[in-house]
Amino acid sequence: MPEKKAYITILGRSSWAVLNTYYAALMEKAYYPDNIYIFAEDTYSEDIPKIIEGMKILSAEFDFNPKIKFSLVEENDFITAVKKIGGLIKELKRQNYSIAIDITSGRKILVAAALIPAVKLKMSHVFYLAVKNLESKPYMMIPLANQQLRDFAEEVEKGVTDGVVDGTKQP
Repeated sequence: MPEKKAYITILGRSSWAVLNTYYAALMEKAYYPDNIYIFAEDTYSEDIPKIIEGMKILSAEFDFNPKIKFSLVEENDFITAVKKIGGLIKELKRQNYSIAIDITSGRKILVAAALIPAVKLKMSHVFYLAVKNLESKPYMMIPLANQQLRDFAEEVEKGVTDGVVDGTKQP
């Protein structure tokens, strides 16, 4: 039975950041999720329909059709965000999903609310698209030299297996 995959993204000020990181995860990591979950503060709710449409278009280009859901949190409501995102992560882990989370666009409140359960429950991937210049353009229009898809979970795991802990090499 193929591994079930979930992709959680946090919408903040930039819709392009959400779509570009998703596109990079598809292109560079071949991470094709069965389910996508978008979390946003209520102040960004007007961007949800175009994010969903963009993710549908990108997914279709890679010949798959994930289920897409979204959840809104009141602005700066950290506790509700932790409950919603943490509850989802726990449920997905219980169902044996591989879970990737994208923190690129998210504001600090939602990113923190997502990373606390992500660390505790050992997420498969924590994606961050590092772009040298703040560019609101589609992924393929930003020179590849100006962007790098980071997977913090993978980098930490590699650091641990290479004997690096807290930035220092261990014997």
